[in-house]
Amino acid sequence: MTIILPLVTLAVCARVLLRPHRDPASRIAWLVVVGVIPVVGVLAYLFLGEVRTGSRQRRELRGQTLLREWPEEIERLLPDRHRNLFRLGQSINGFPPVAGNSAALLADSNAAVDAMVADIDGATRQVHVDFYIWLADGNGIKMVQALCRAAQRGVTCRALADDLGSRVLVRSAHWQAMRDAGVDVRRALPIGNPLLQAFTGRIDVRNHRKIVVVDGSVTYCGSQNCADPDFLPKAKFAPWVDAMVRFEGPIVQQNQALFAADWALATHERLEDLDSVPPAPAGTSMPALAIGTGPTVRYSAMSEVFESLFFAARRQLVVTTPYYVPDEGLQSALCACAYRGVETILILPERNDSWIVAAASHSYYADLIRAGVKIHEYVGGLLHTKSITMDGEVTLIGSANLDRRSFELNFENNILVYDEALTQSVRQRQMDYIDHSKPVTAEDVDAWPMHRKLWNNAIATLGPLL
Repeated sequence: MTIILPLVTLAVCARVLLRPHRDPASRIAWLVVVGVIPVVGVLAYLFLGEVRTGSRQRRELRGQTLLREWPEEIERLLPDRHRNLFRLGQSINGFPPVAGNSAALLADSNAAVDAMVADIDGATRQVHVDFYIWLADGNGIKMVQALCRAAQRGVTCRALADDLGSRVLVRSAHWQAMRDAGVDVRRALPIGNPLLQAFTGRIDVRNHRKIVVVDGSVTYCGSQNCADPDFLPKAKFAPWVDAMVRFEGPIVQQNQALFAADWALATHERLEDLDSVPPAPAGTSMPALAIGTGPTVRYSAMSEVFESLFFAARRQLVVTTPYYVPDEGLQSALCACAYRGVETILILPERNDSWIVAAASHSYYADLIRAGVKIHEYVGGLLHTKSITMDGEVTLIGSANLDRRSFELNFENNILVYDEALTQSVRQRQMDYIDHSKPVTAEDVDAWPMHRKLWNNAIATLGPLL
């Protein structure tokens, strides 16, 4: 028996070295943990070291009958300086940029849910919703009731909720009420037995997407979970401040395809009855494409999109995120943006609901400020918006944070848009956040006591293990 542990330890170390797509820092960190504390290290690697989800979702995305070539009007509408950025986005899911879209930034979280409910109440054929967190609070119940009303009118309604993020709702009477009304409700990434989960995949691989599609003609994308801004599970950080955009046009079909892929992964069913959007007439504008990332696409996809936006900026880059725990490439790209003379602004919450993320984020402040990045900490609640505006022309809005979870673990959805009007709206919202923020200066960081700096840097070293 005494030889079993060394053999298991060697086997796990071999797996650490052989596993695809591990950066060297991550391999070294895991080798140290497994080698120094073998029992804890082996168990930790079983639970946290591997991401396995199968290929069903990837097959479903490939199977969608979407236009793969760039429409002719895109070559005319999309400037040369942005085409490579959109080609990168296309390389992730195969979705090309499509024109003929319209978009509106909703005023706040309550307005976003009210708009969704109004669209669902007007639905005649199909409603699809996909949320990471769905609470049984005011906004959550509004969504439940709207889906029940639609299903009782004969509208096909499908609802998907992450089994961890929405665990209270999916085990409540409200979930059963939707089922009784005719809504097809399913759990994304069921938790099952946590101990057995280690042998099939990480329990913390979650569906973090927020997607609503109505009649194949309207979709929503942004950071908004189906919950009140008060967010009762973490009320002391409230209000949670989100941004959601309502889209119409061909981009809806791409968000629909992401929902269908999630549905296939959760149910083993391929949707054959999806509503389609008619092609946009020639001469229409607002090129956009959907970007769905997660363990079923290449592991670096989301960080590639962020870094490419940073490198493409020429005048101004404004980033809002609640969770900033970058890999080395992303941190370097953001610093390089400021070093090139681009006005580079990073807006984060002053108080974070994760003390681990807060400490890790703070460890990067000194280098960012030294490079010229302007850091602002929002003081009016937990800033949960995930948005990037670049040069007043390009917007990225969606569910992905600038952290390793969004890069490698979570299923995320974002929409990349070239449109000055929408970008101006999102940028103005970002400026409003700054008006409710306090700047973080080099003097502020230098004044942090030594024990705080040690703590921040120690927590940040755990990043490669996650």
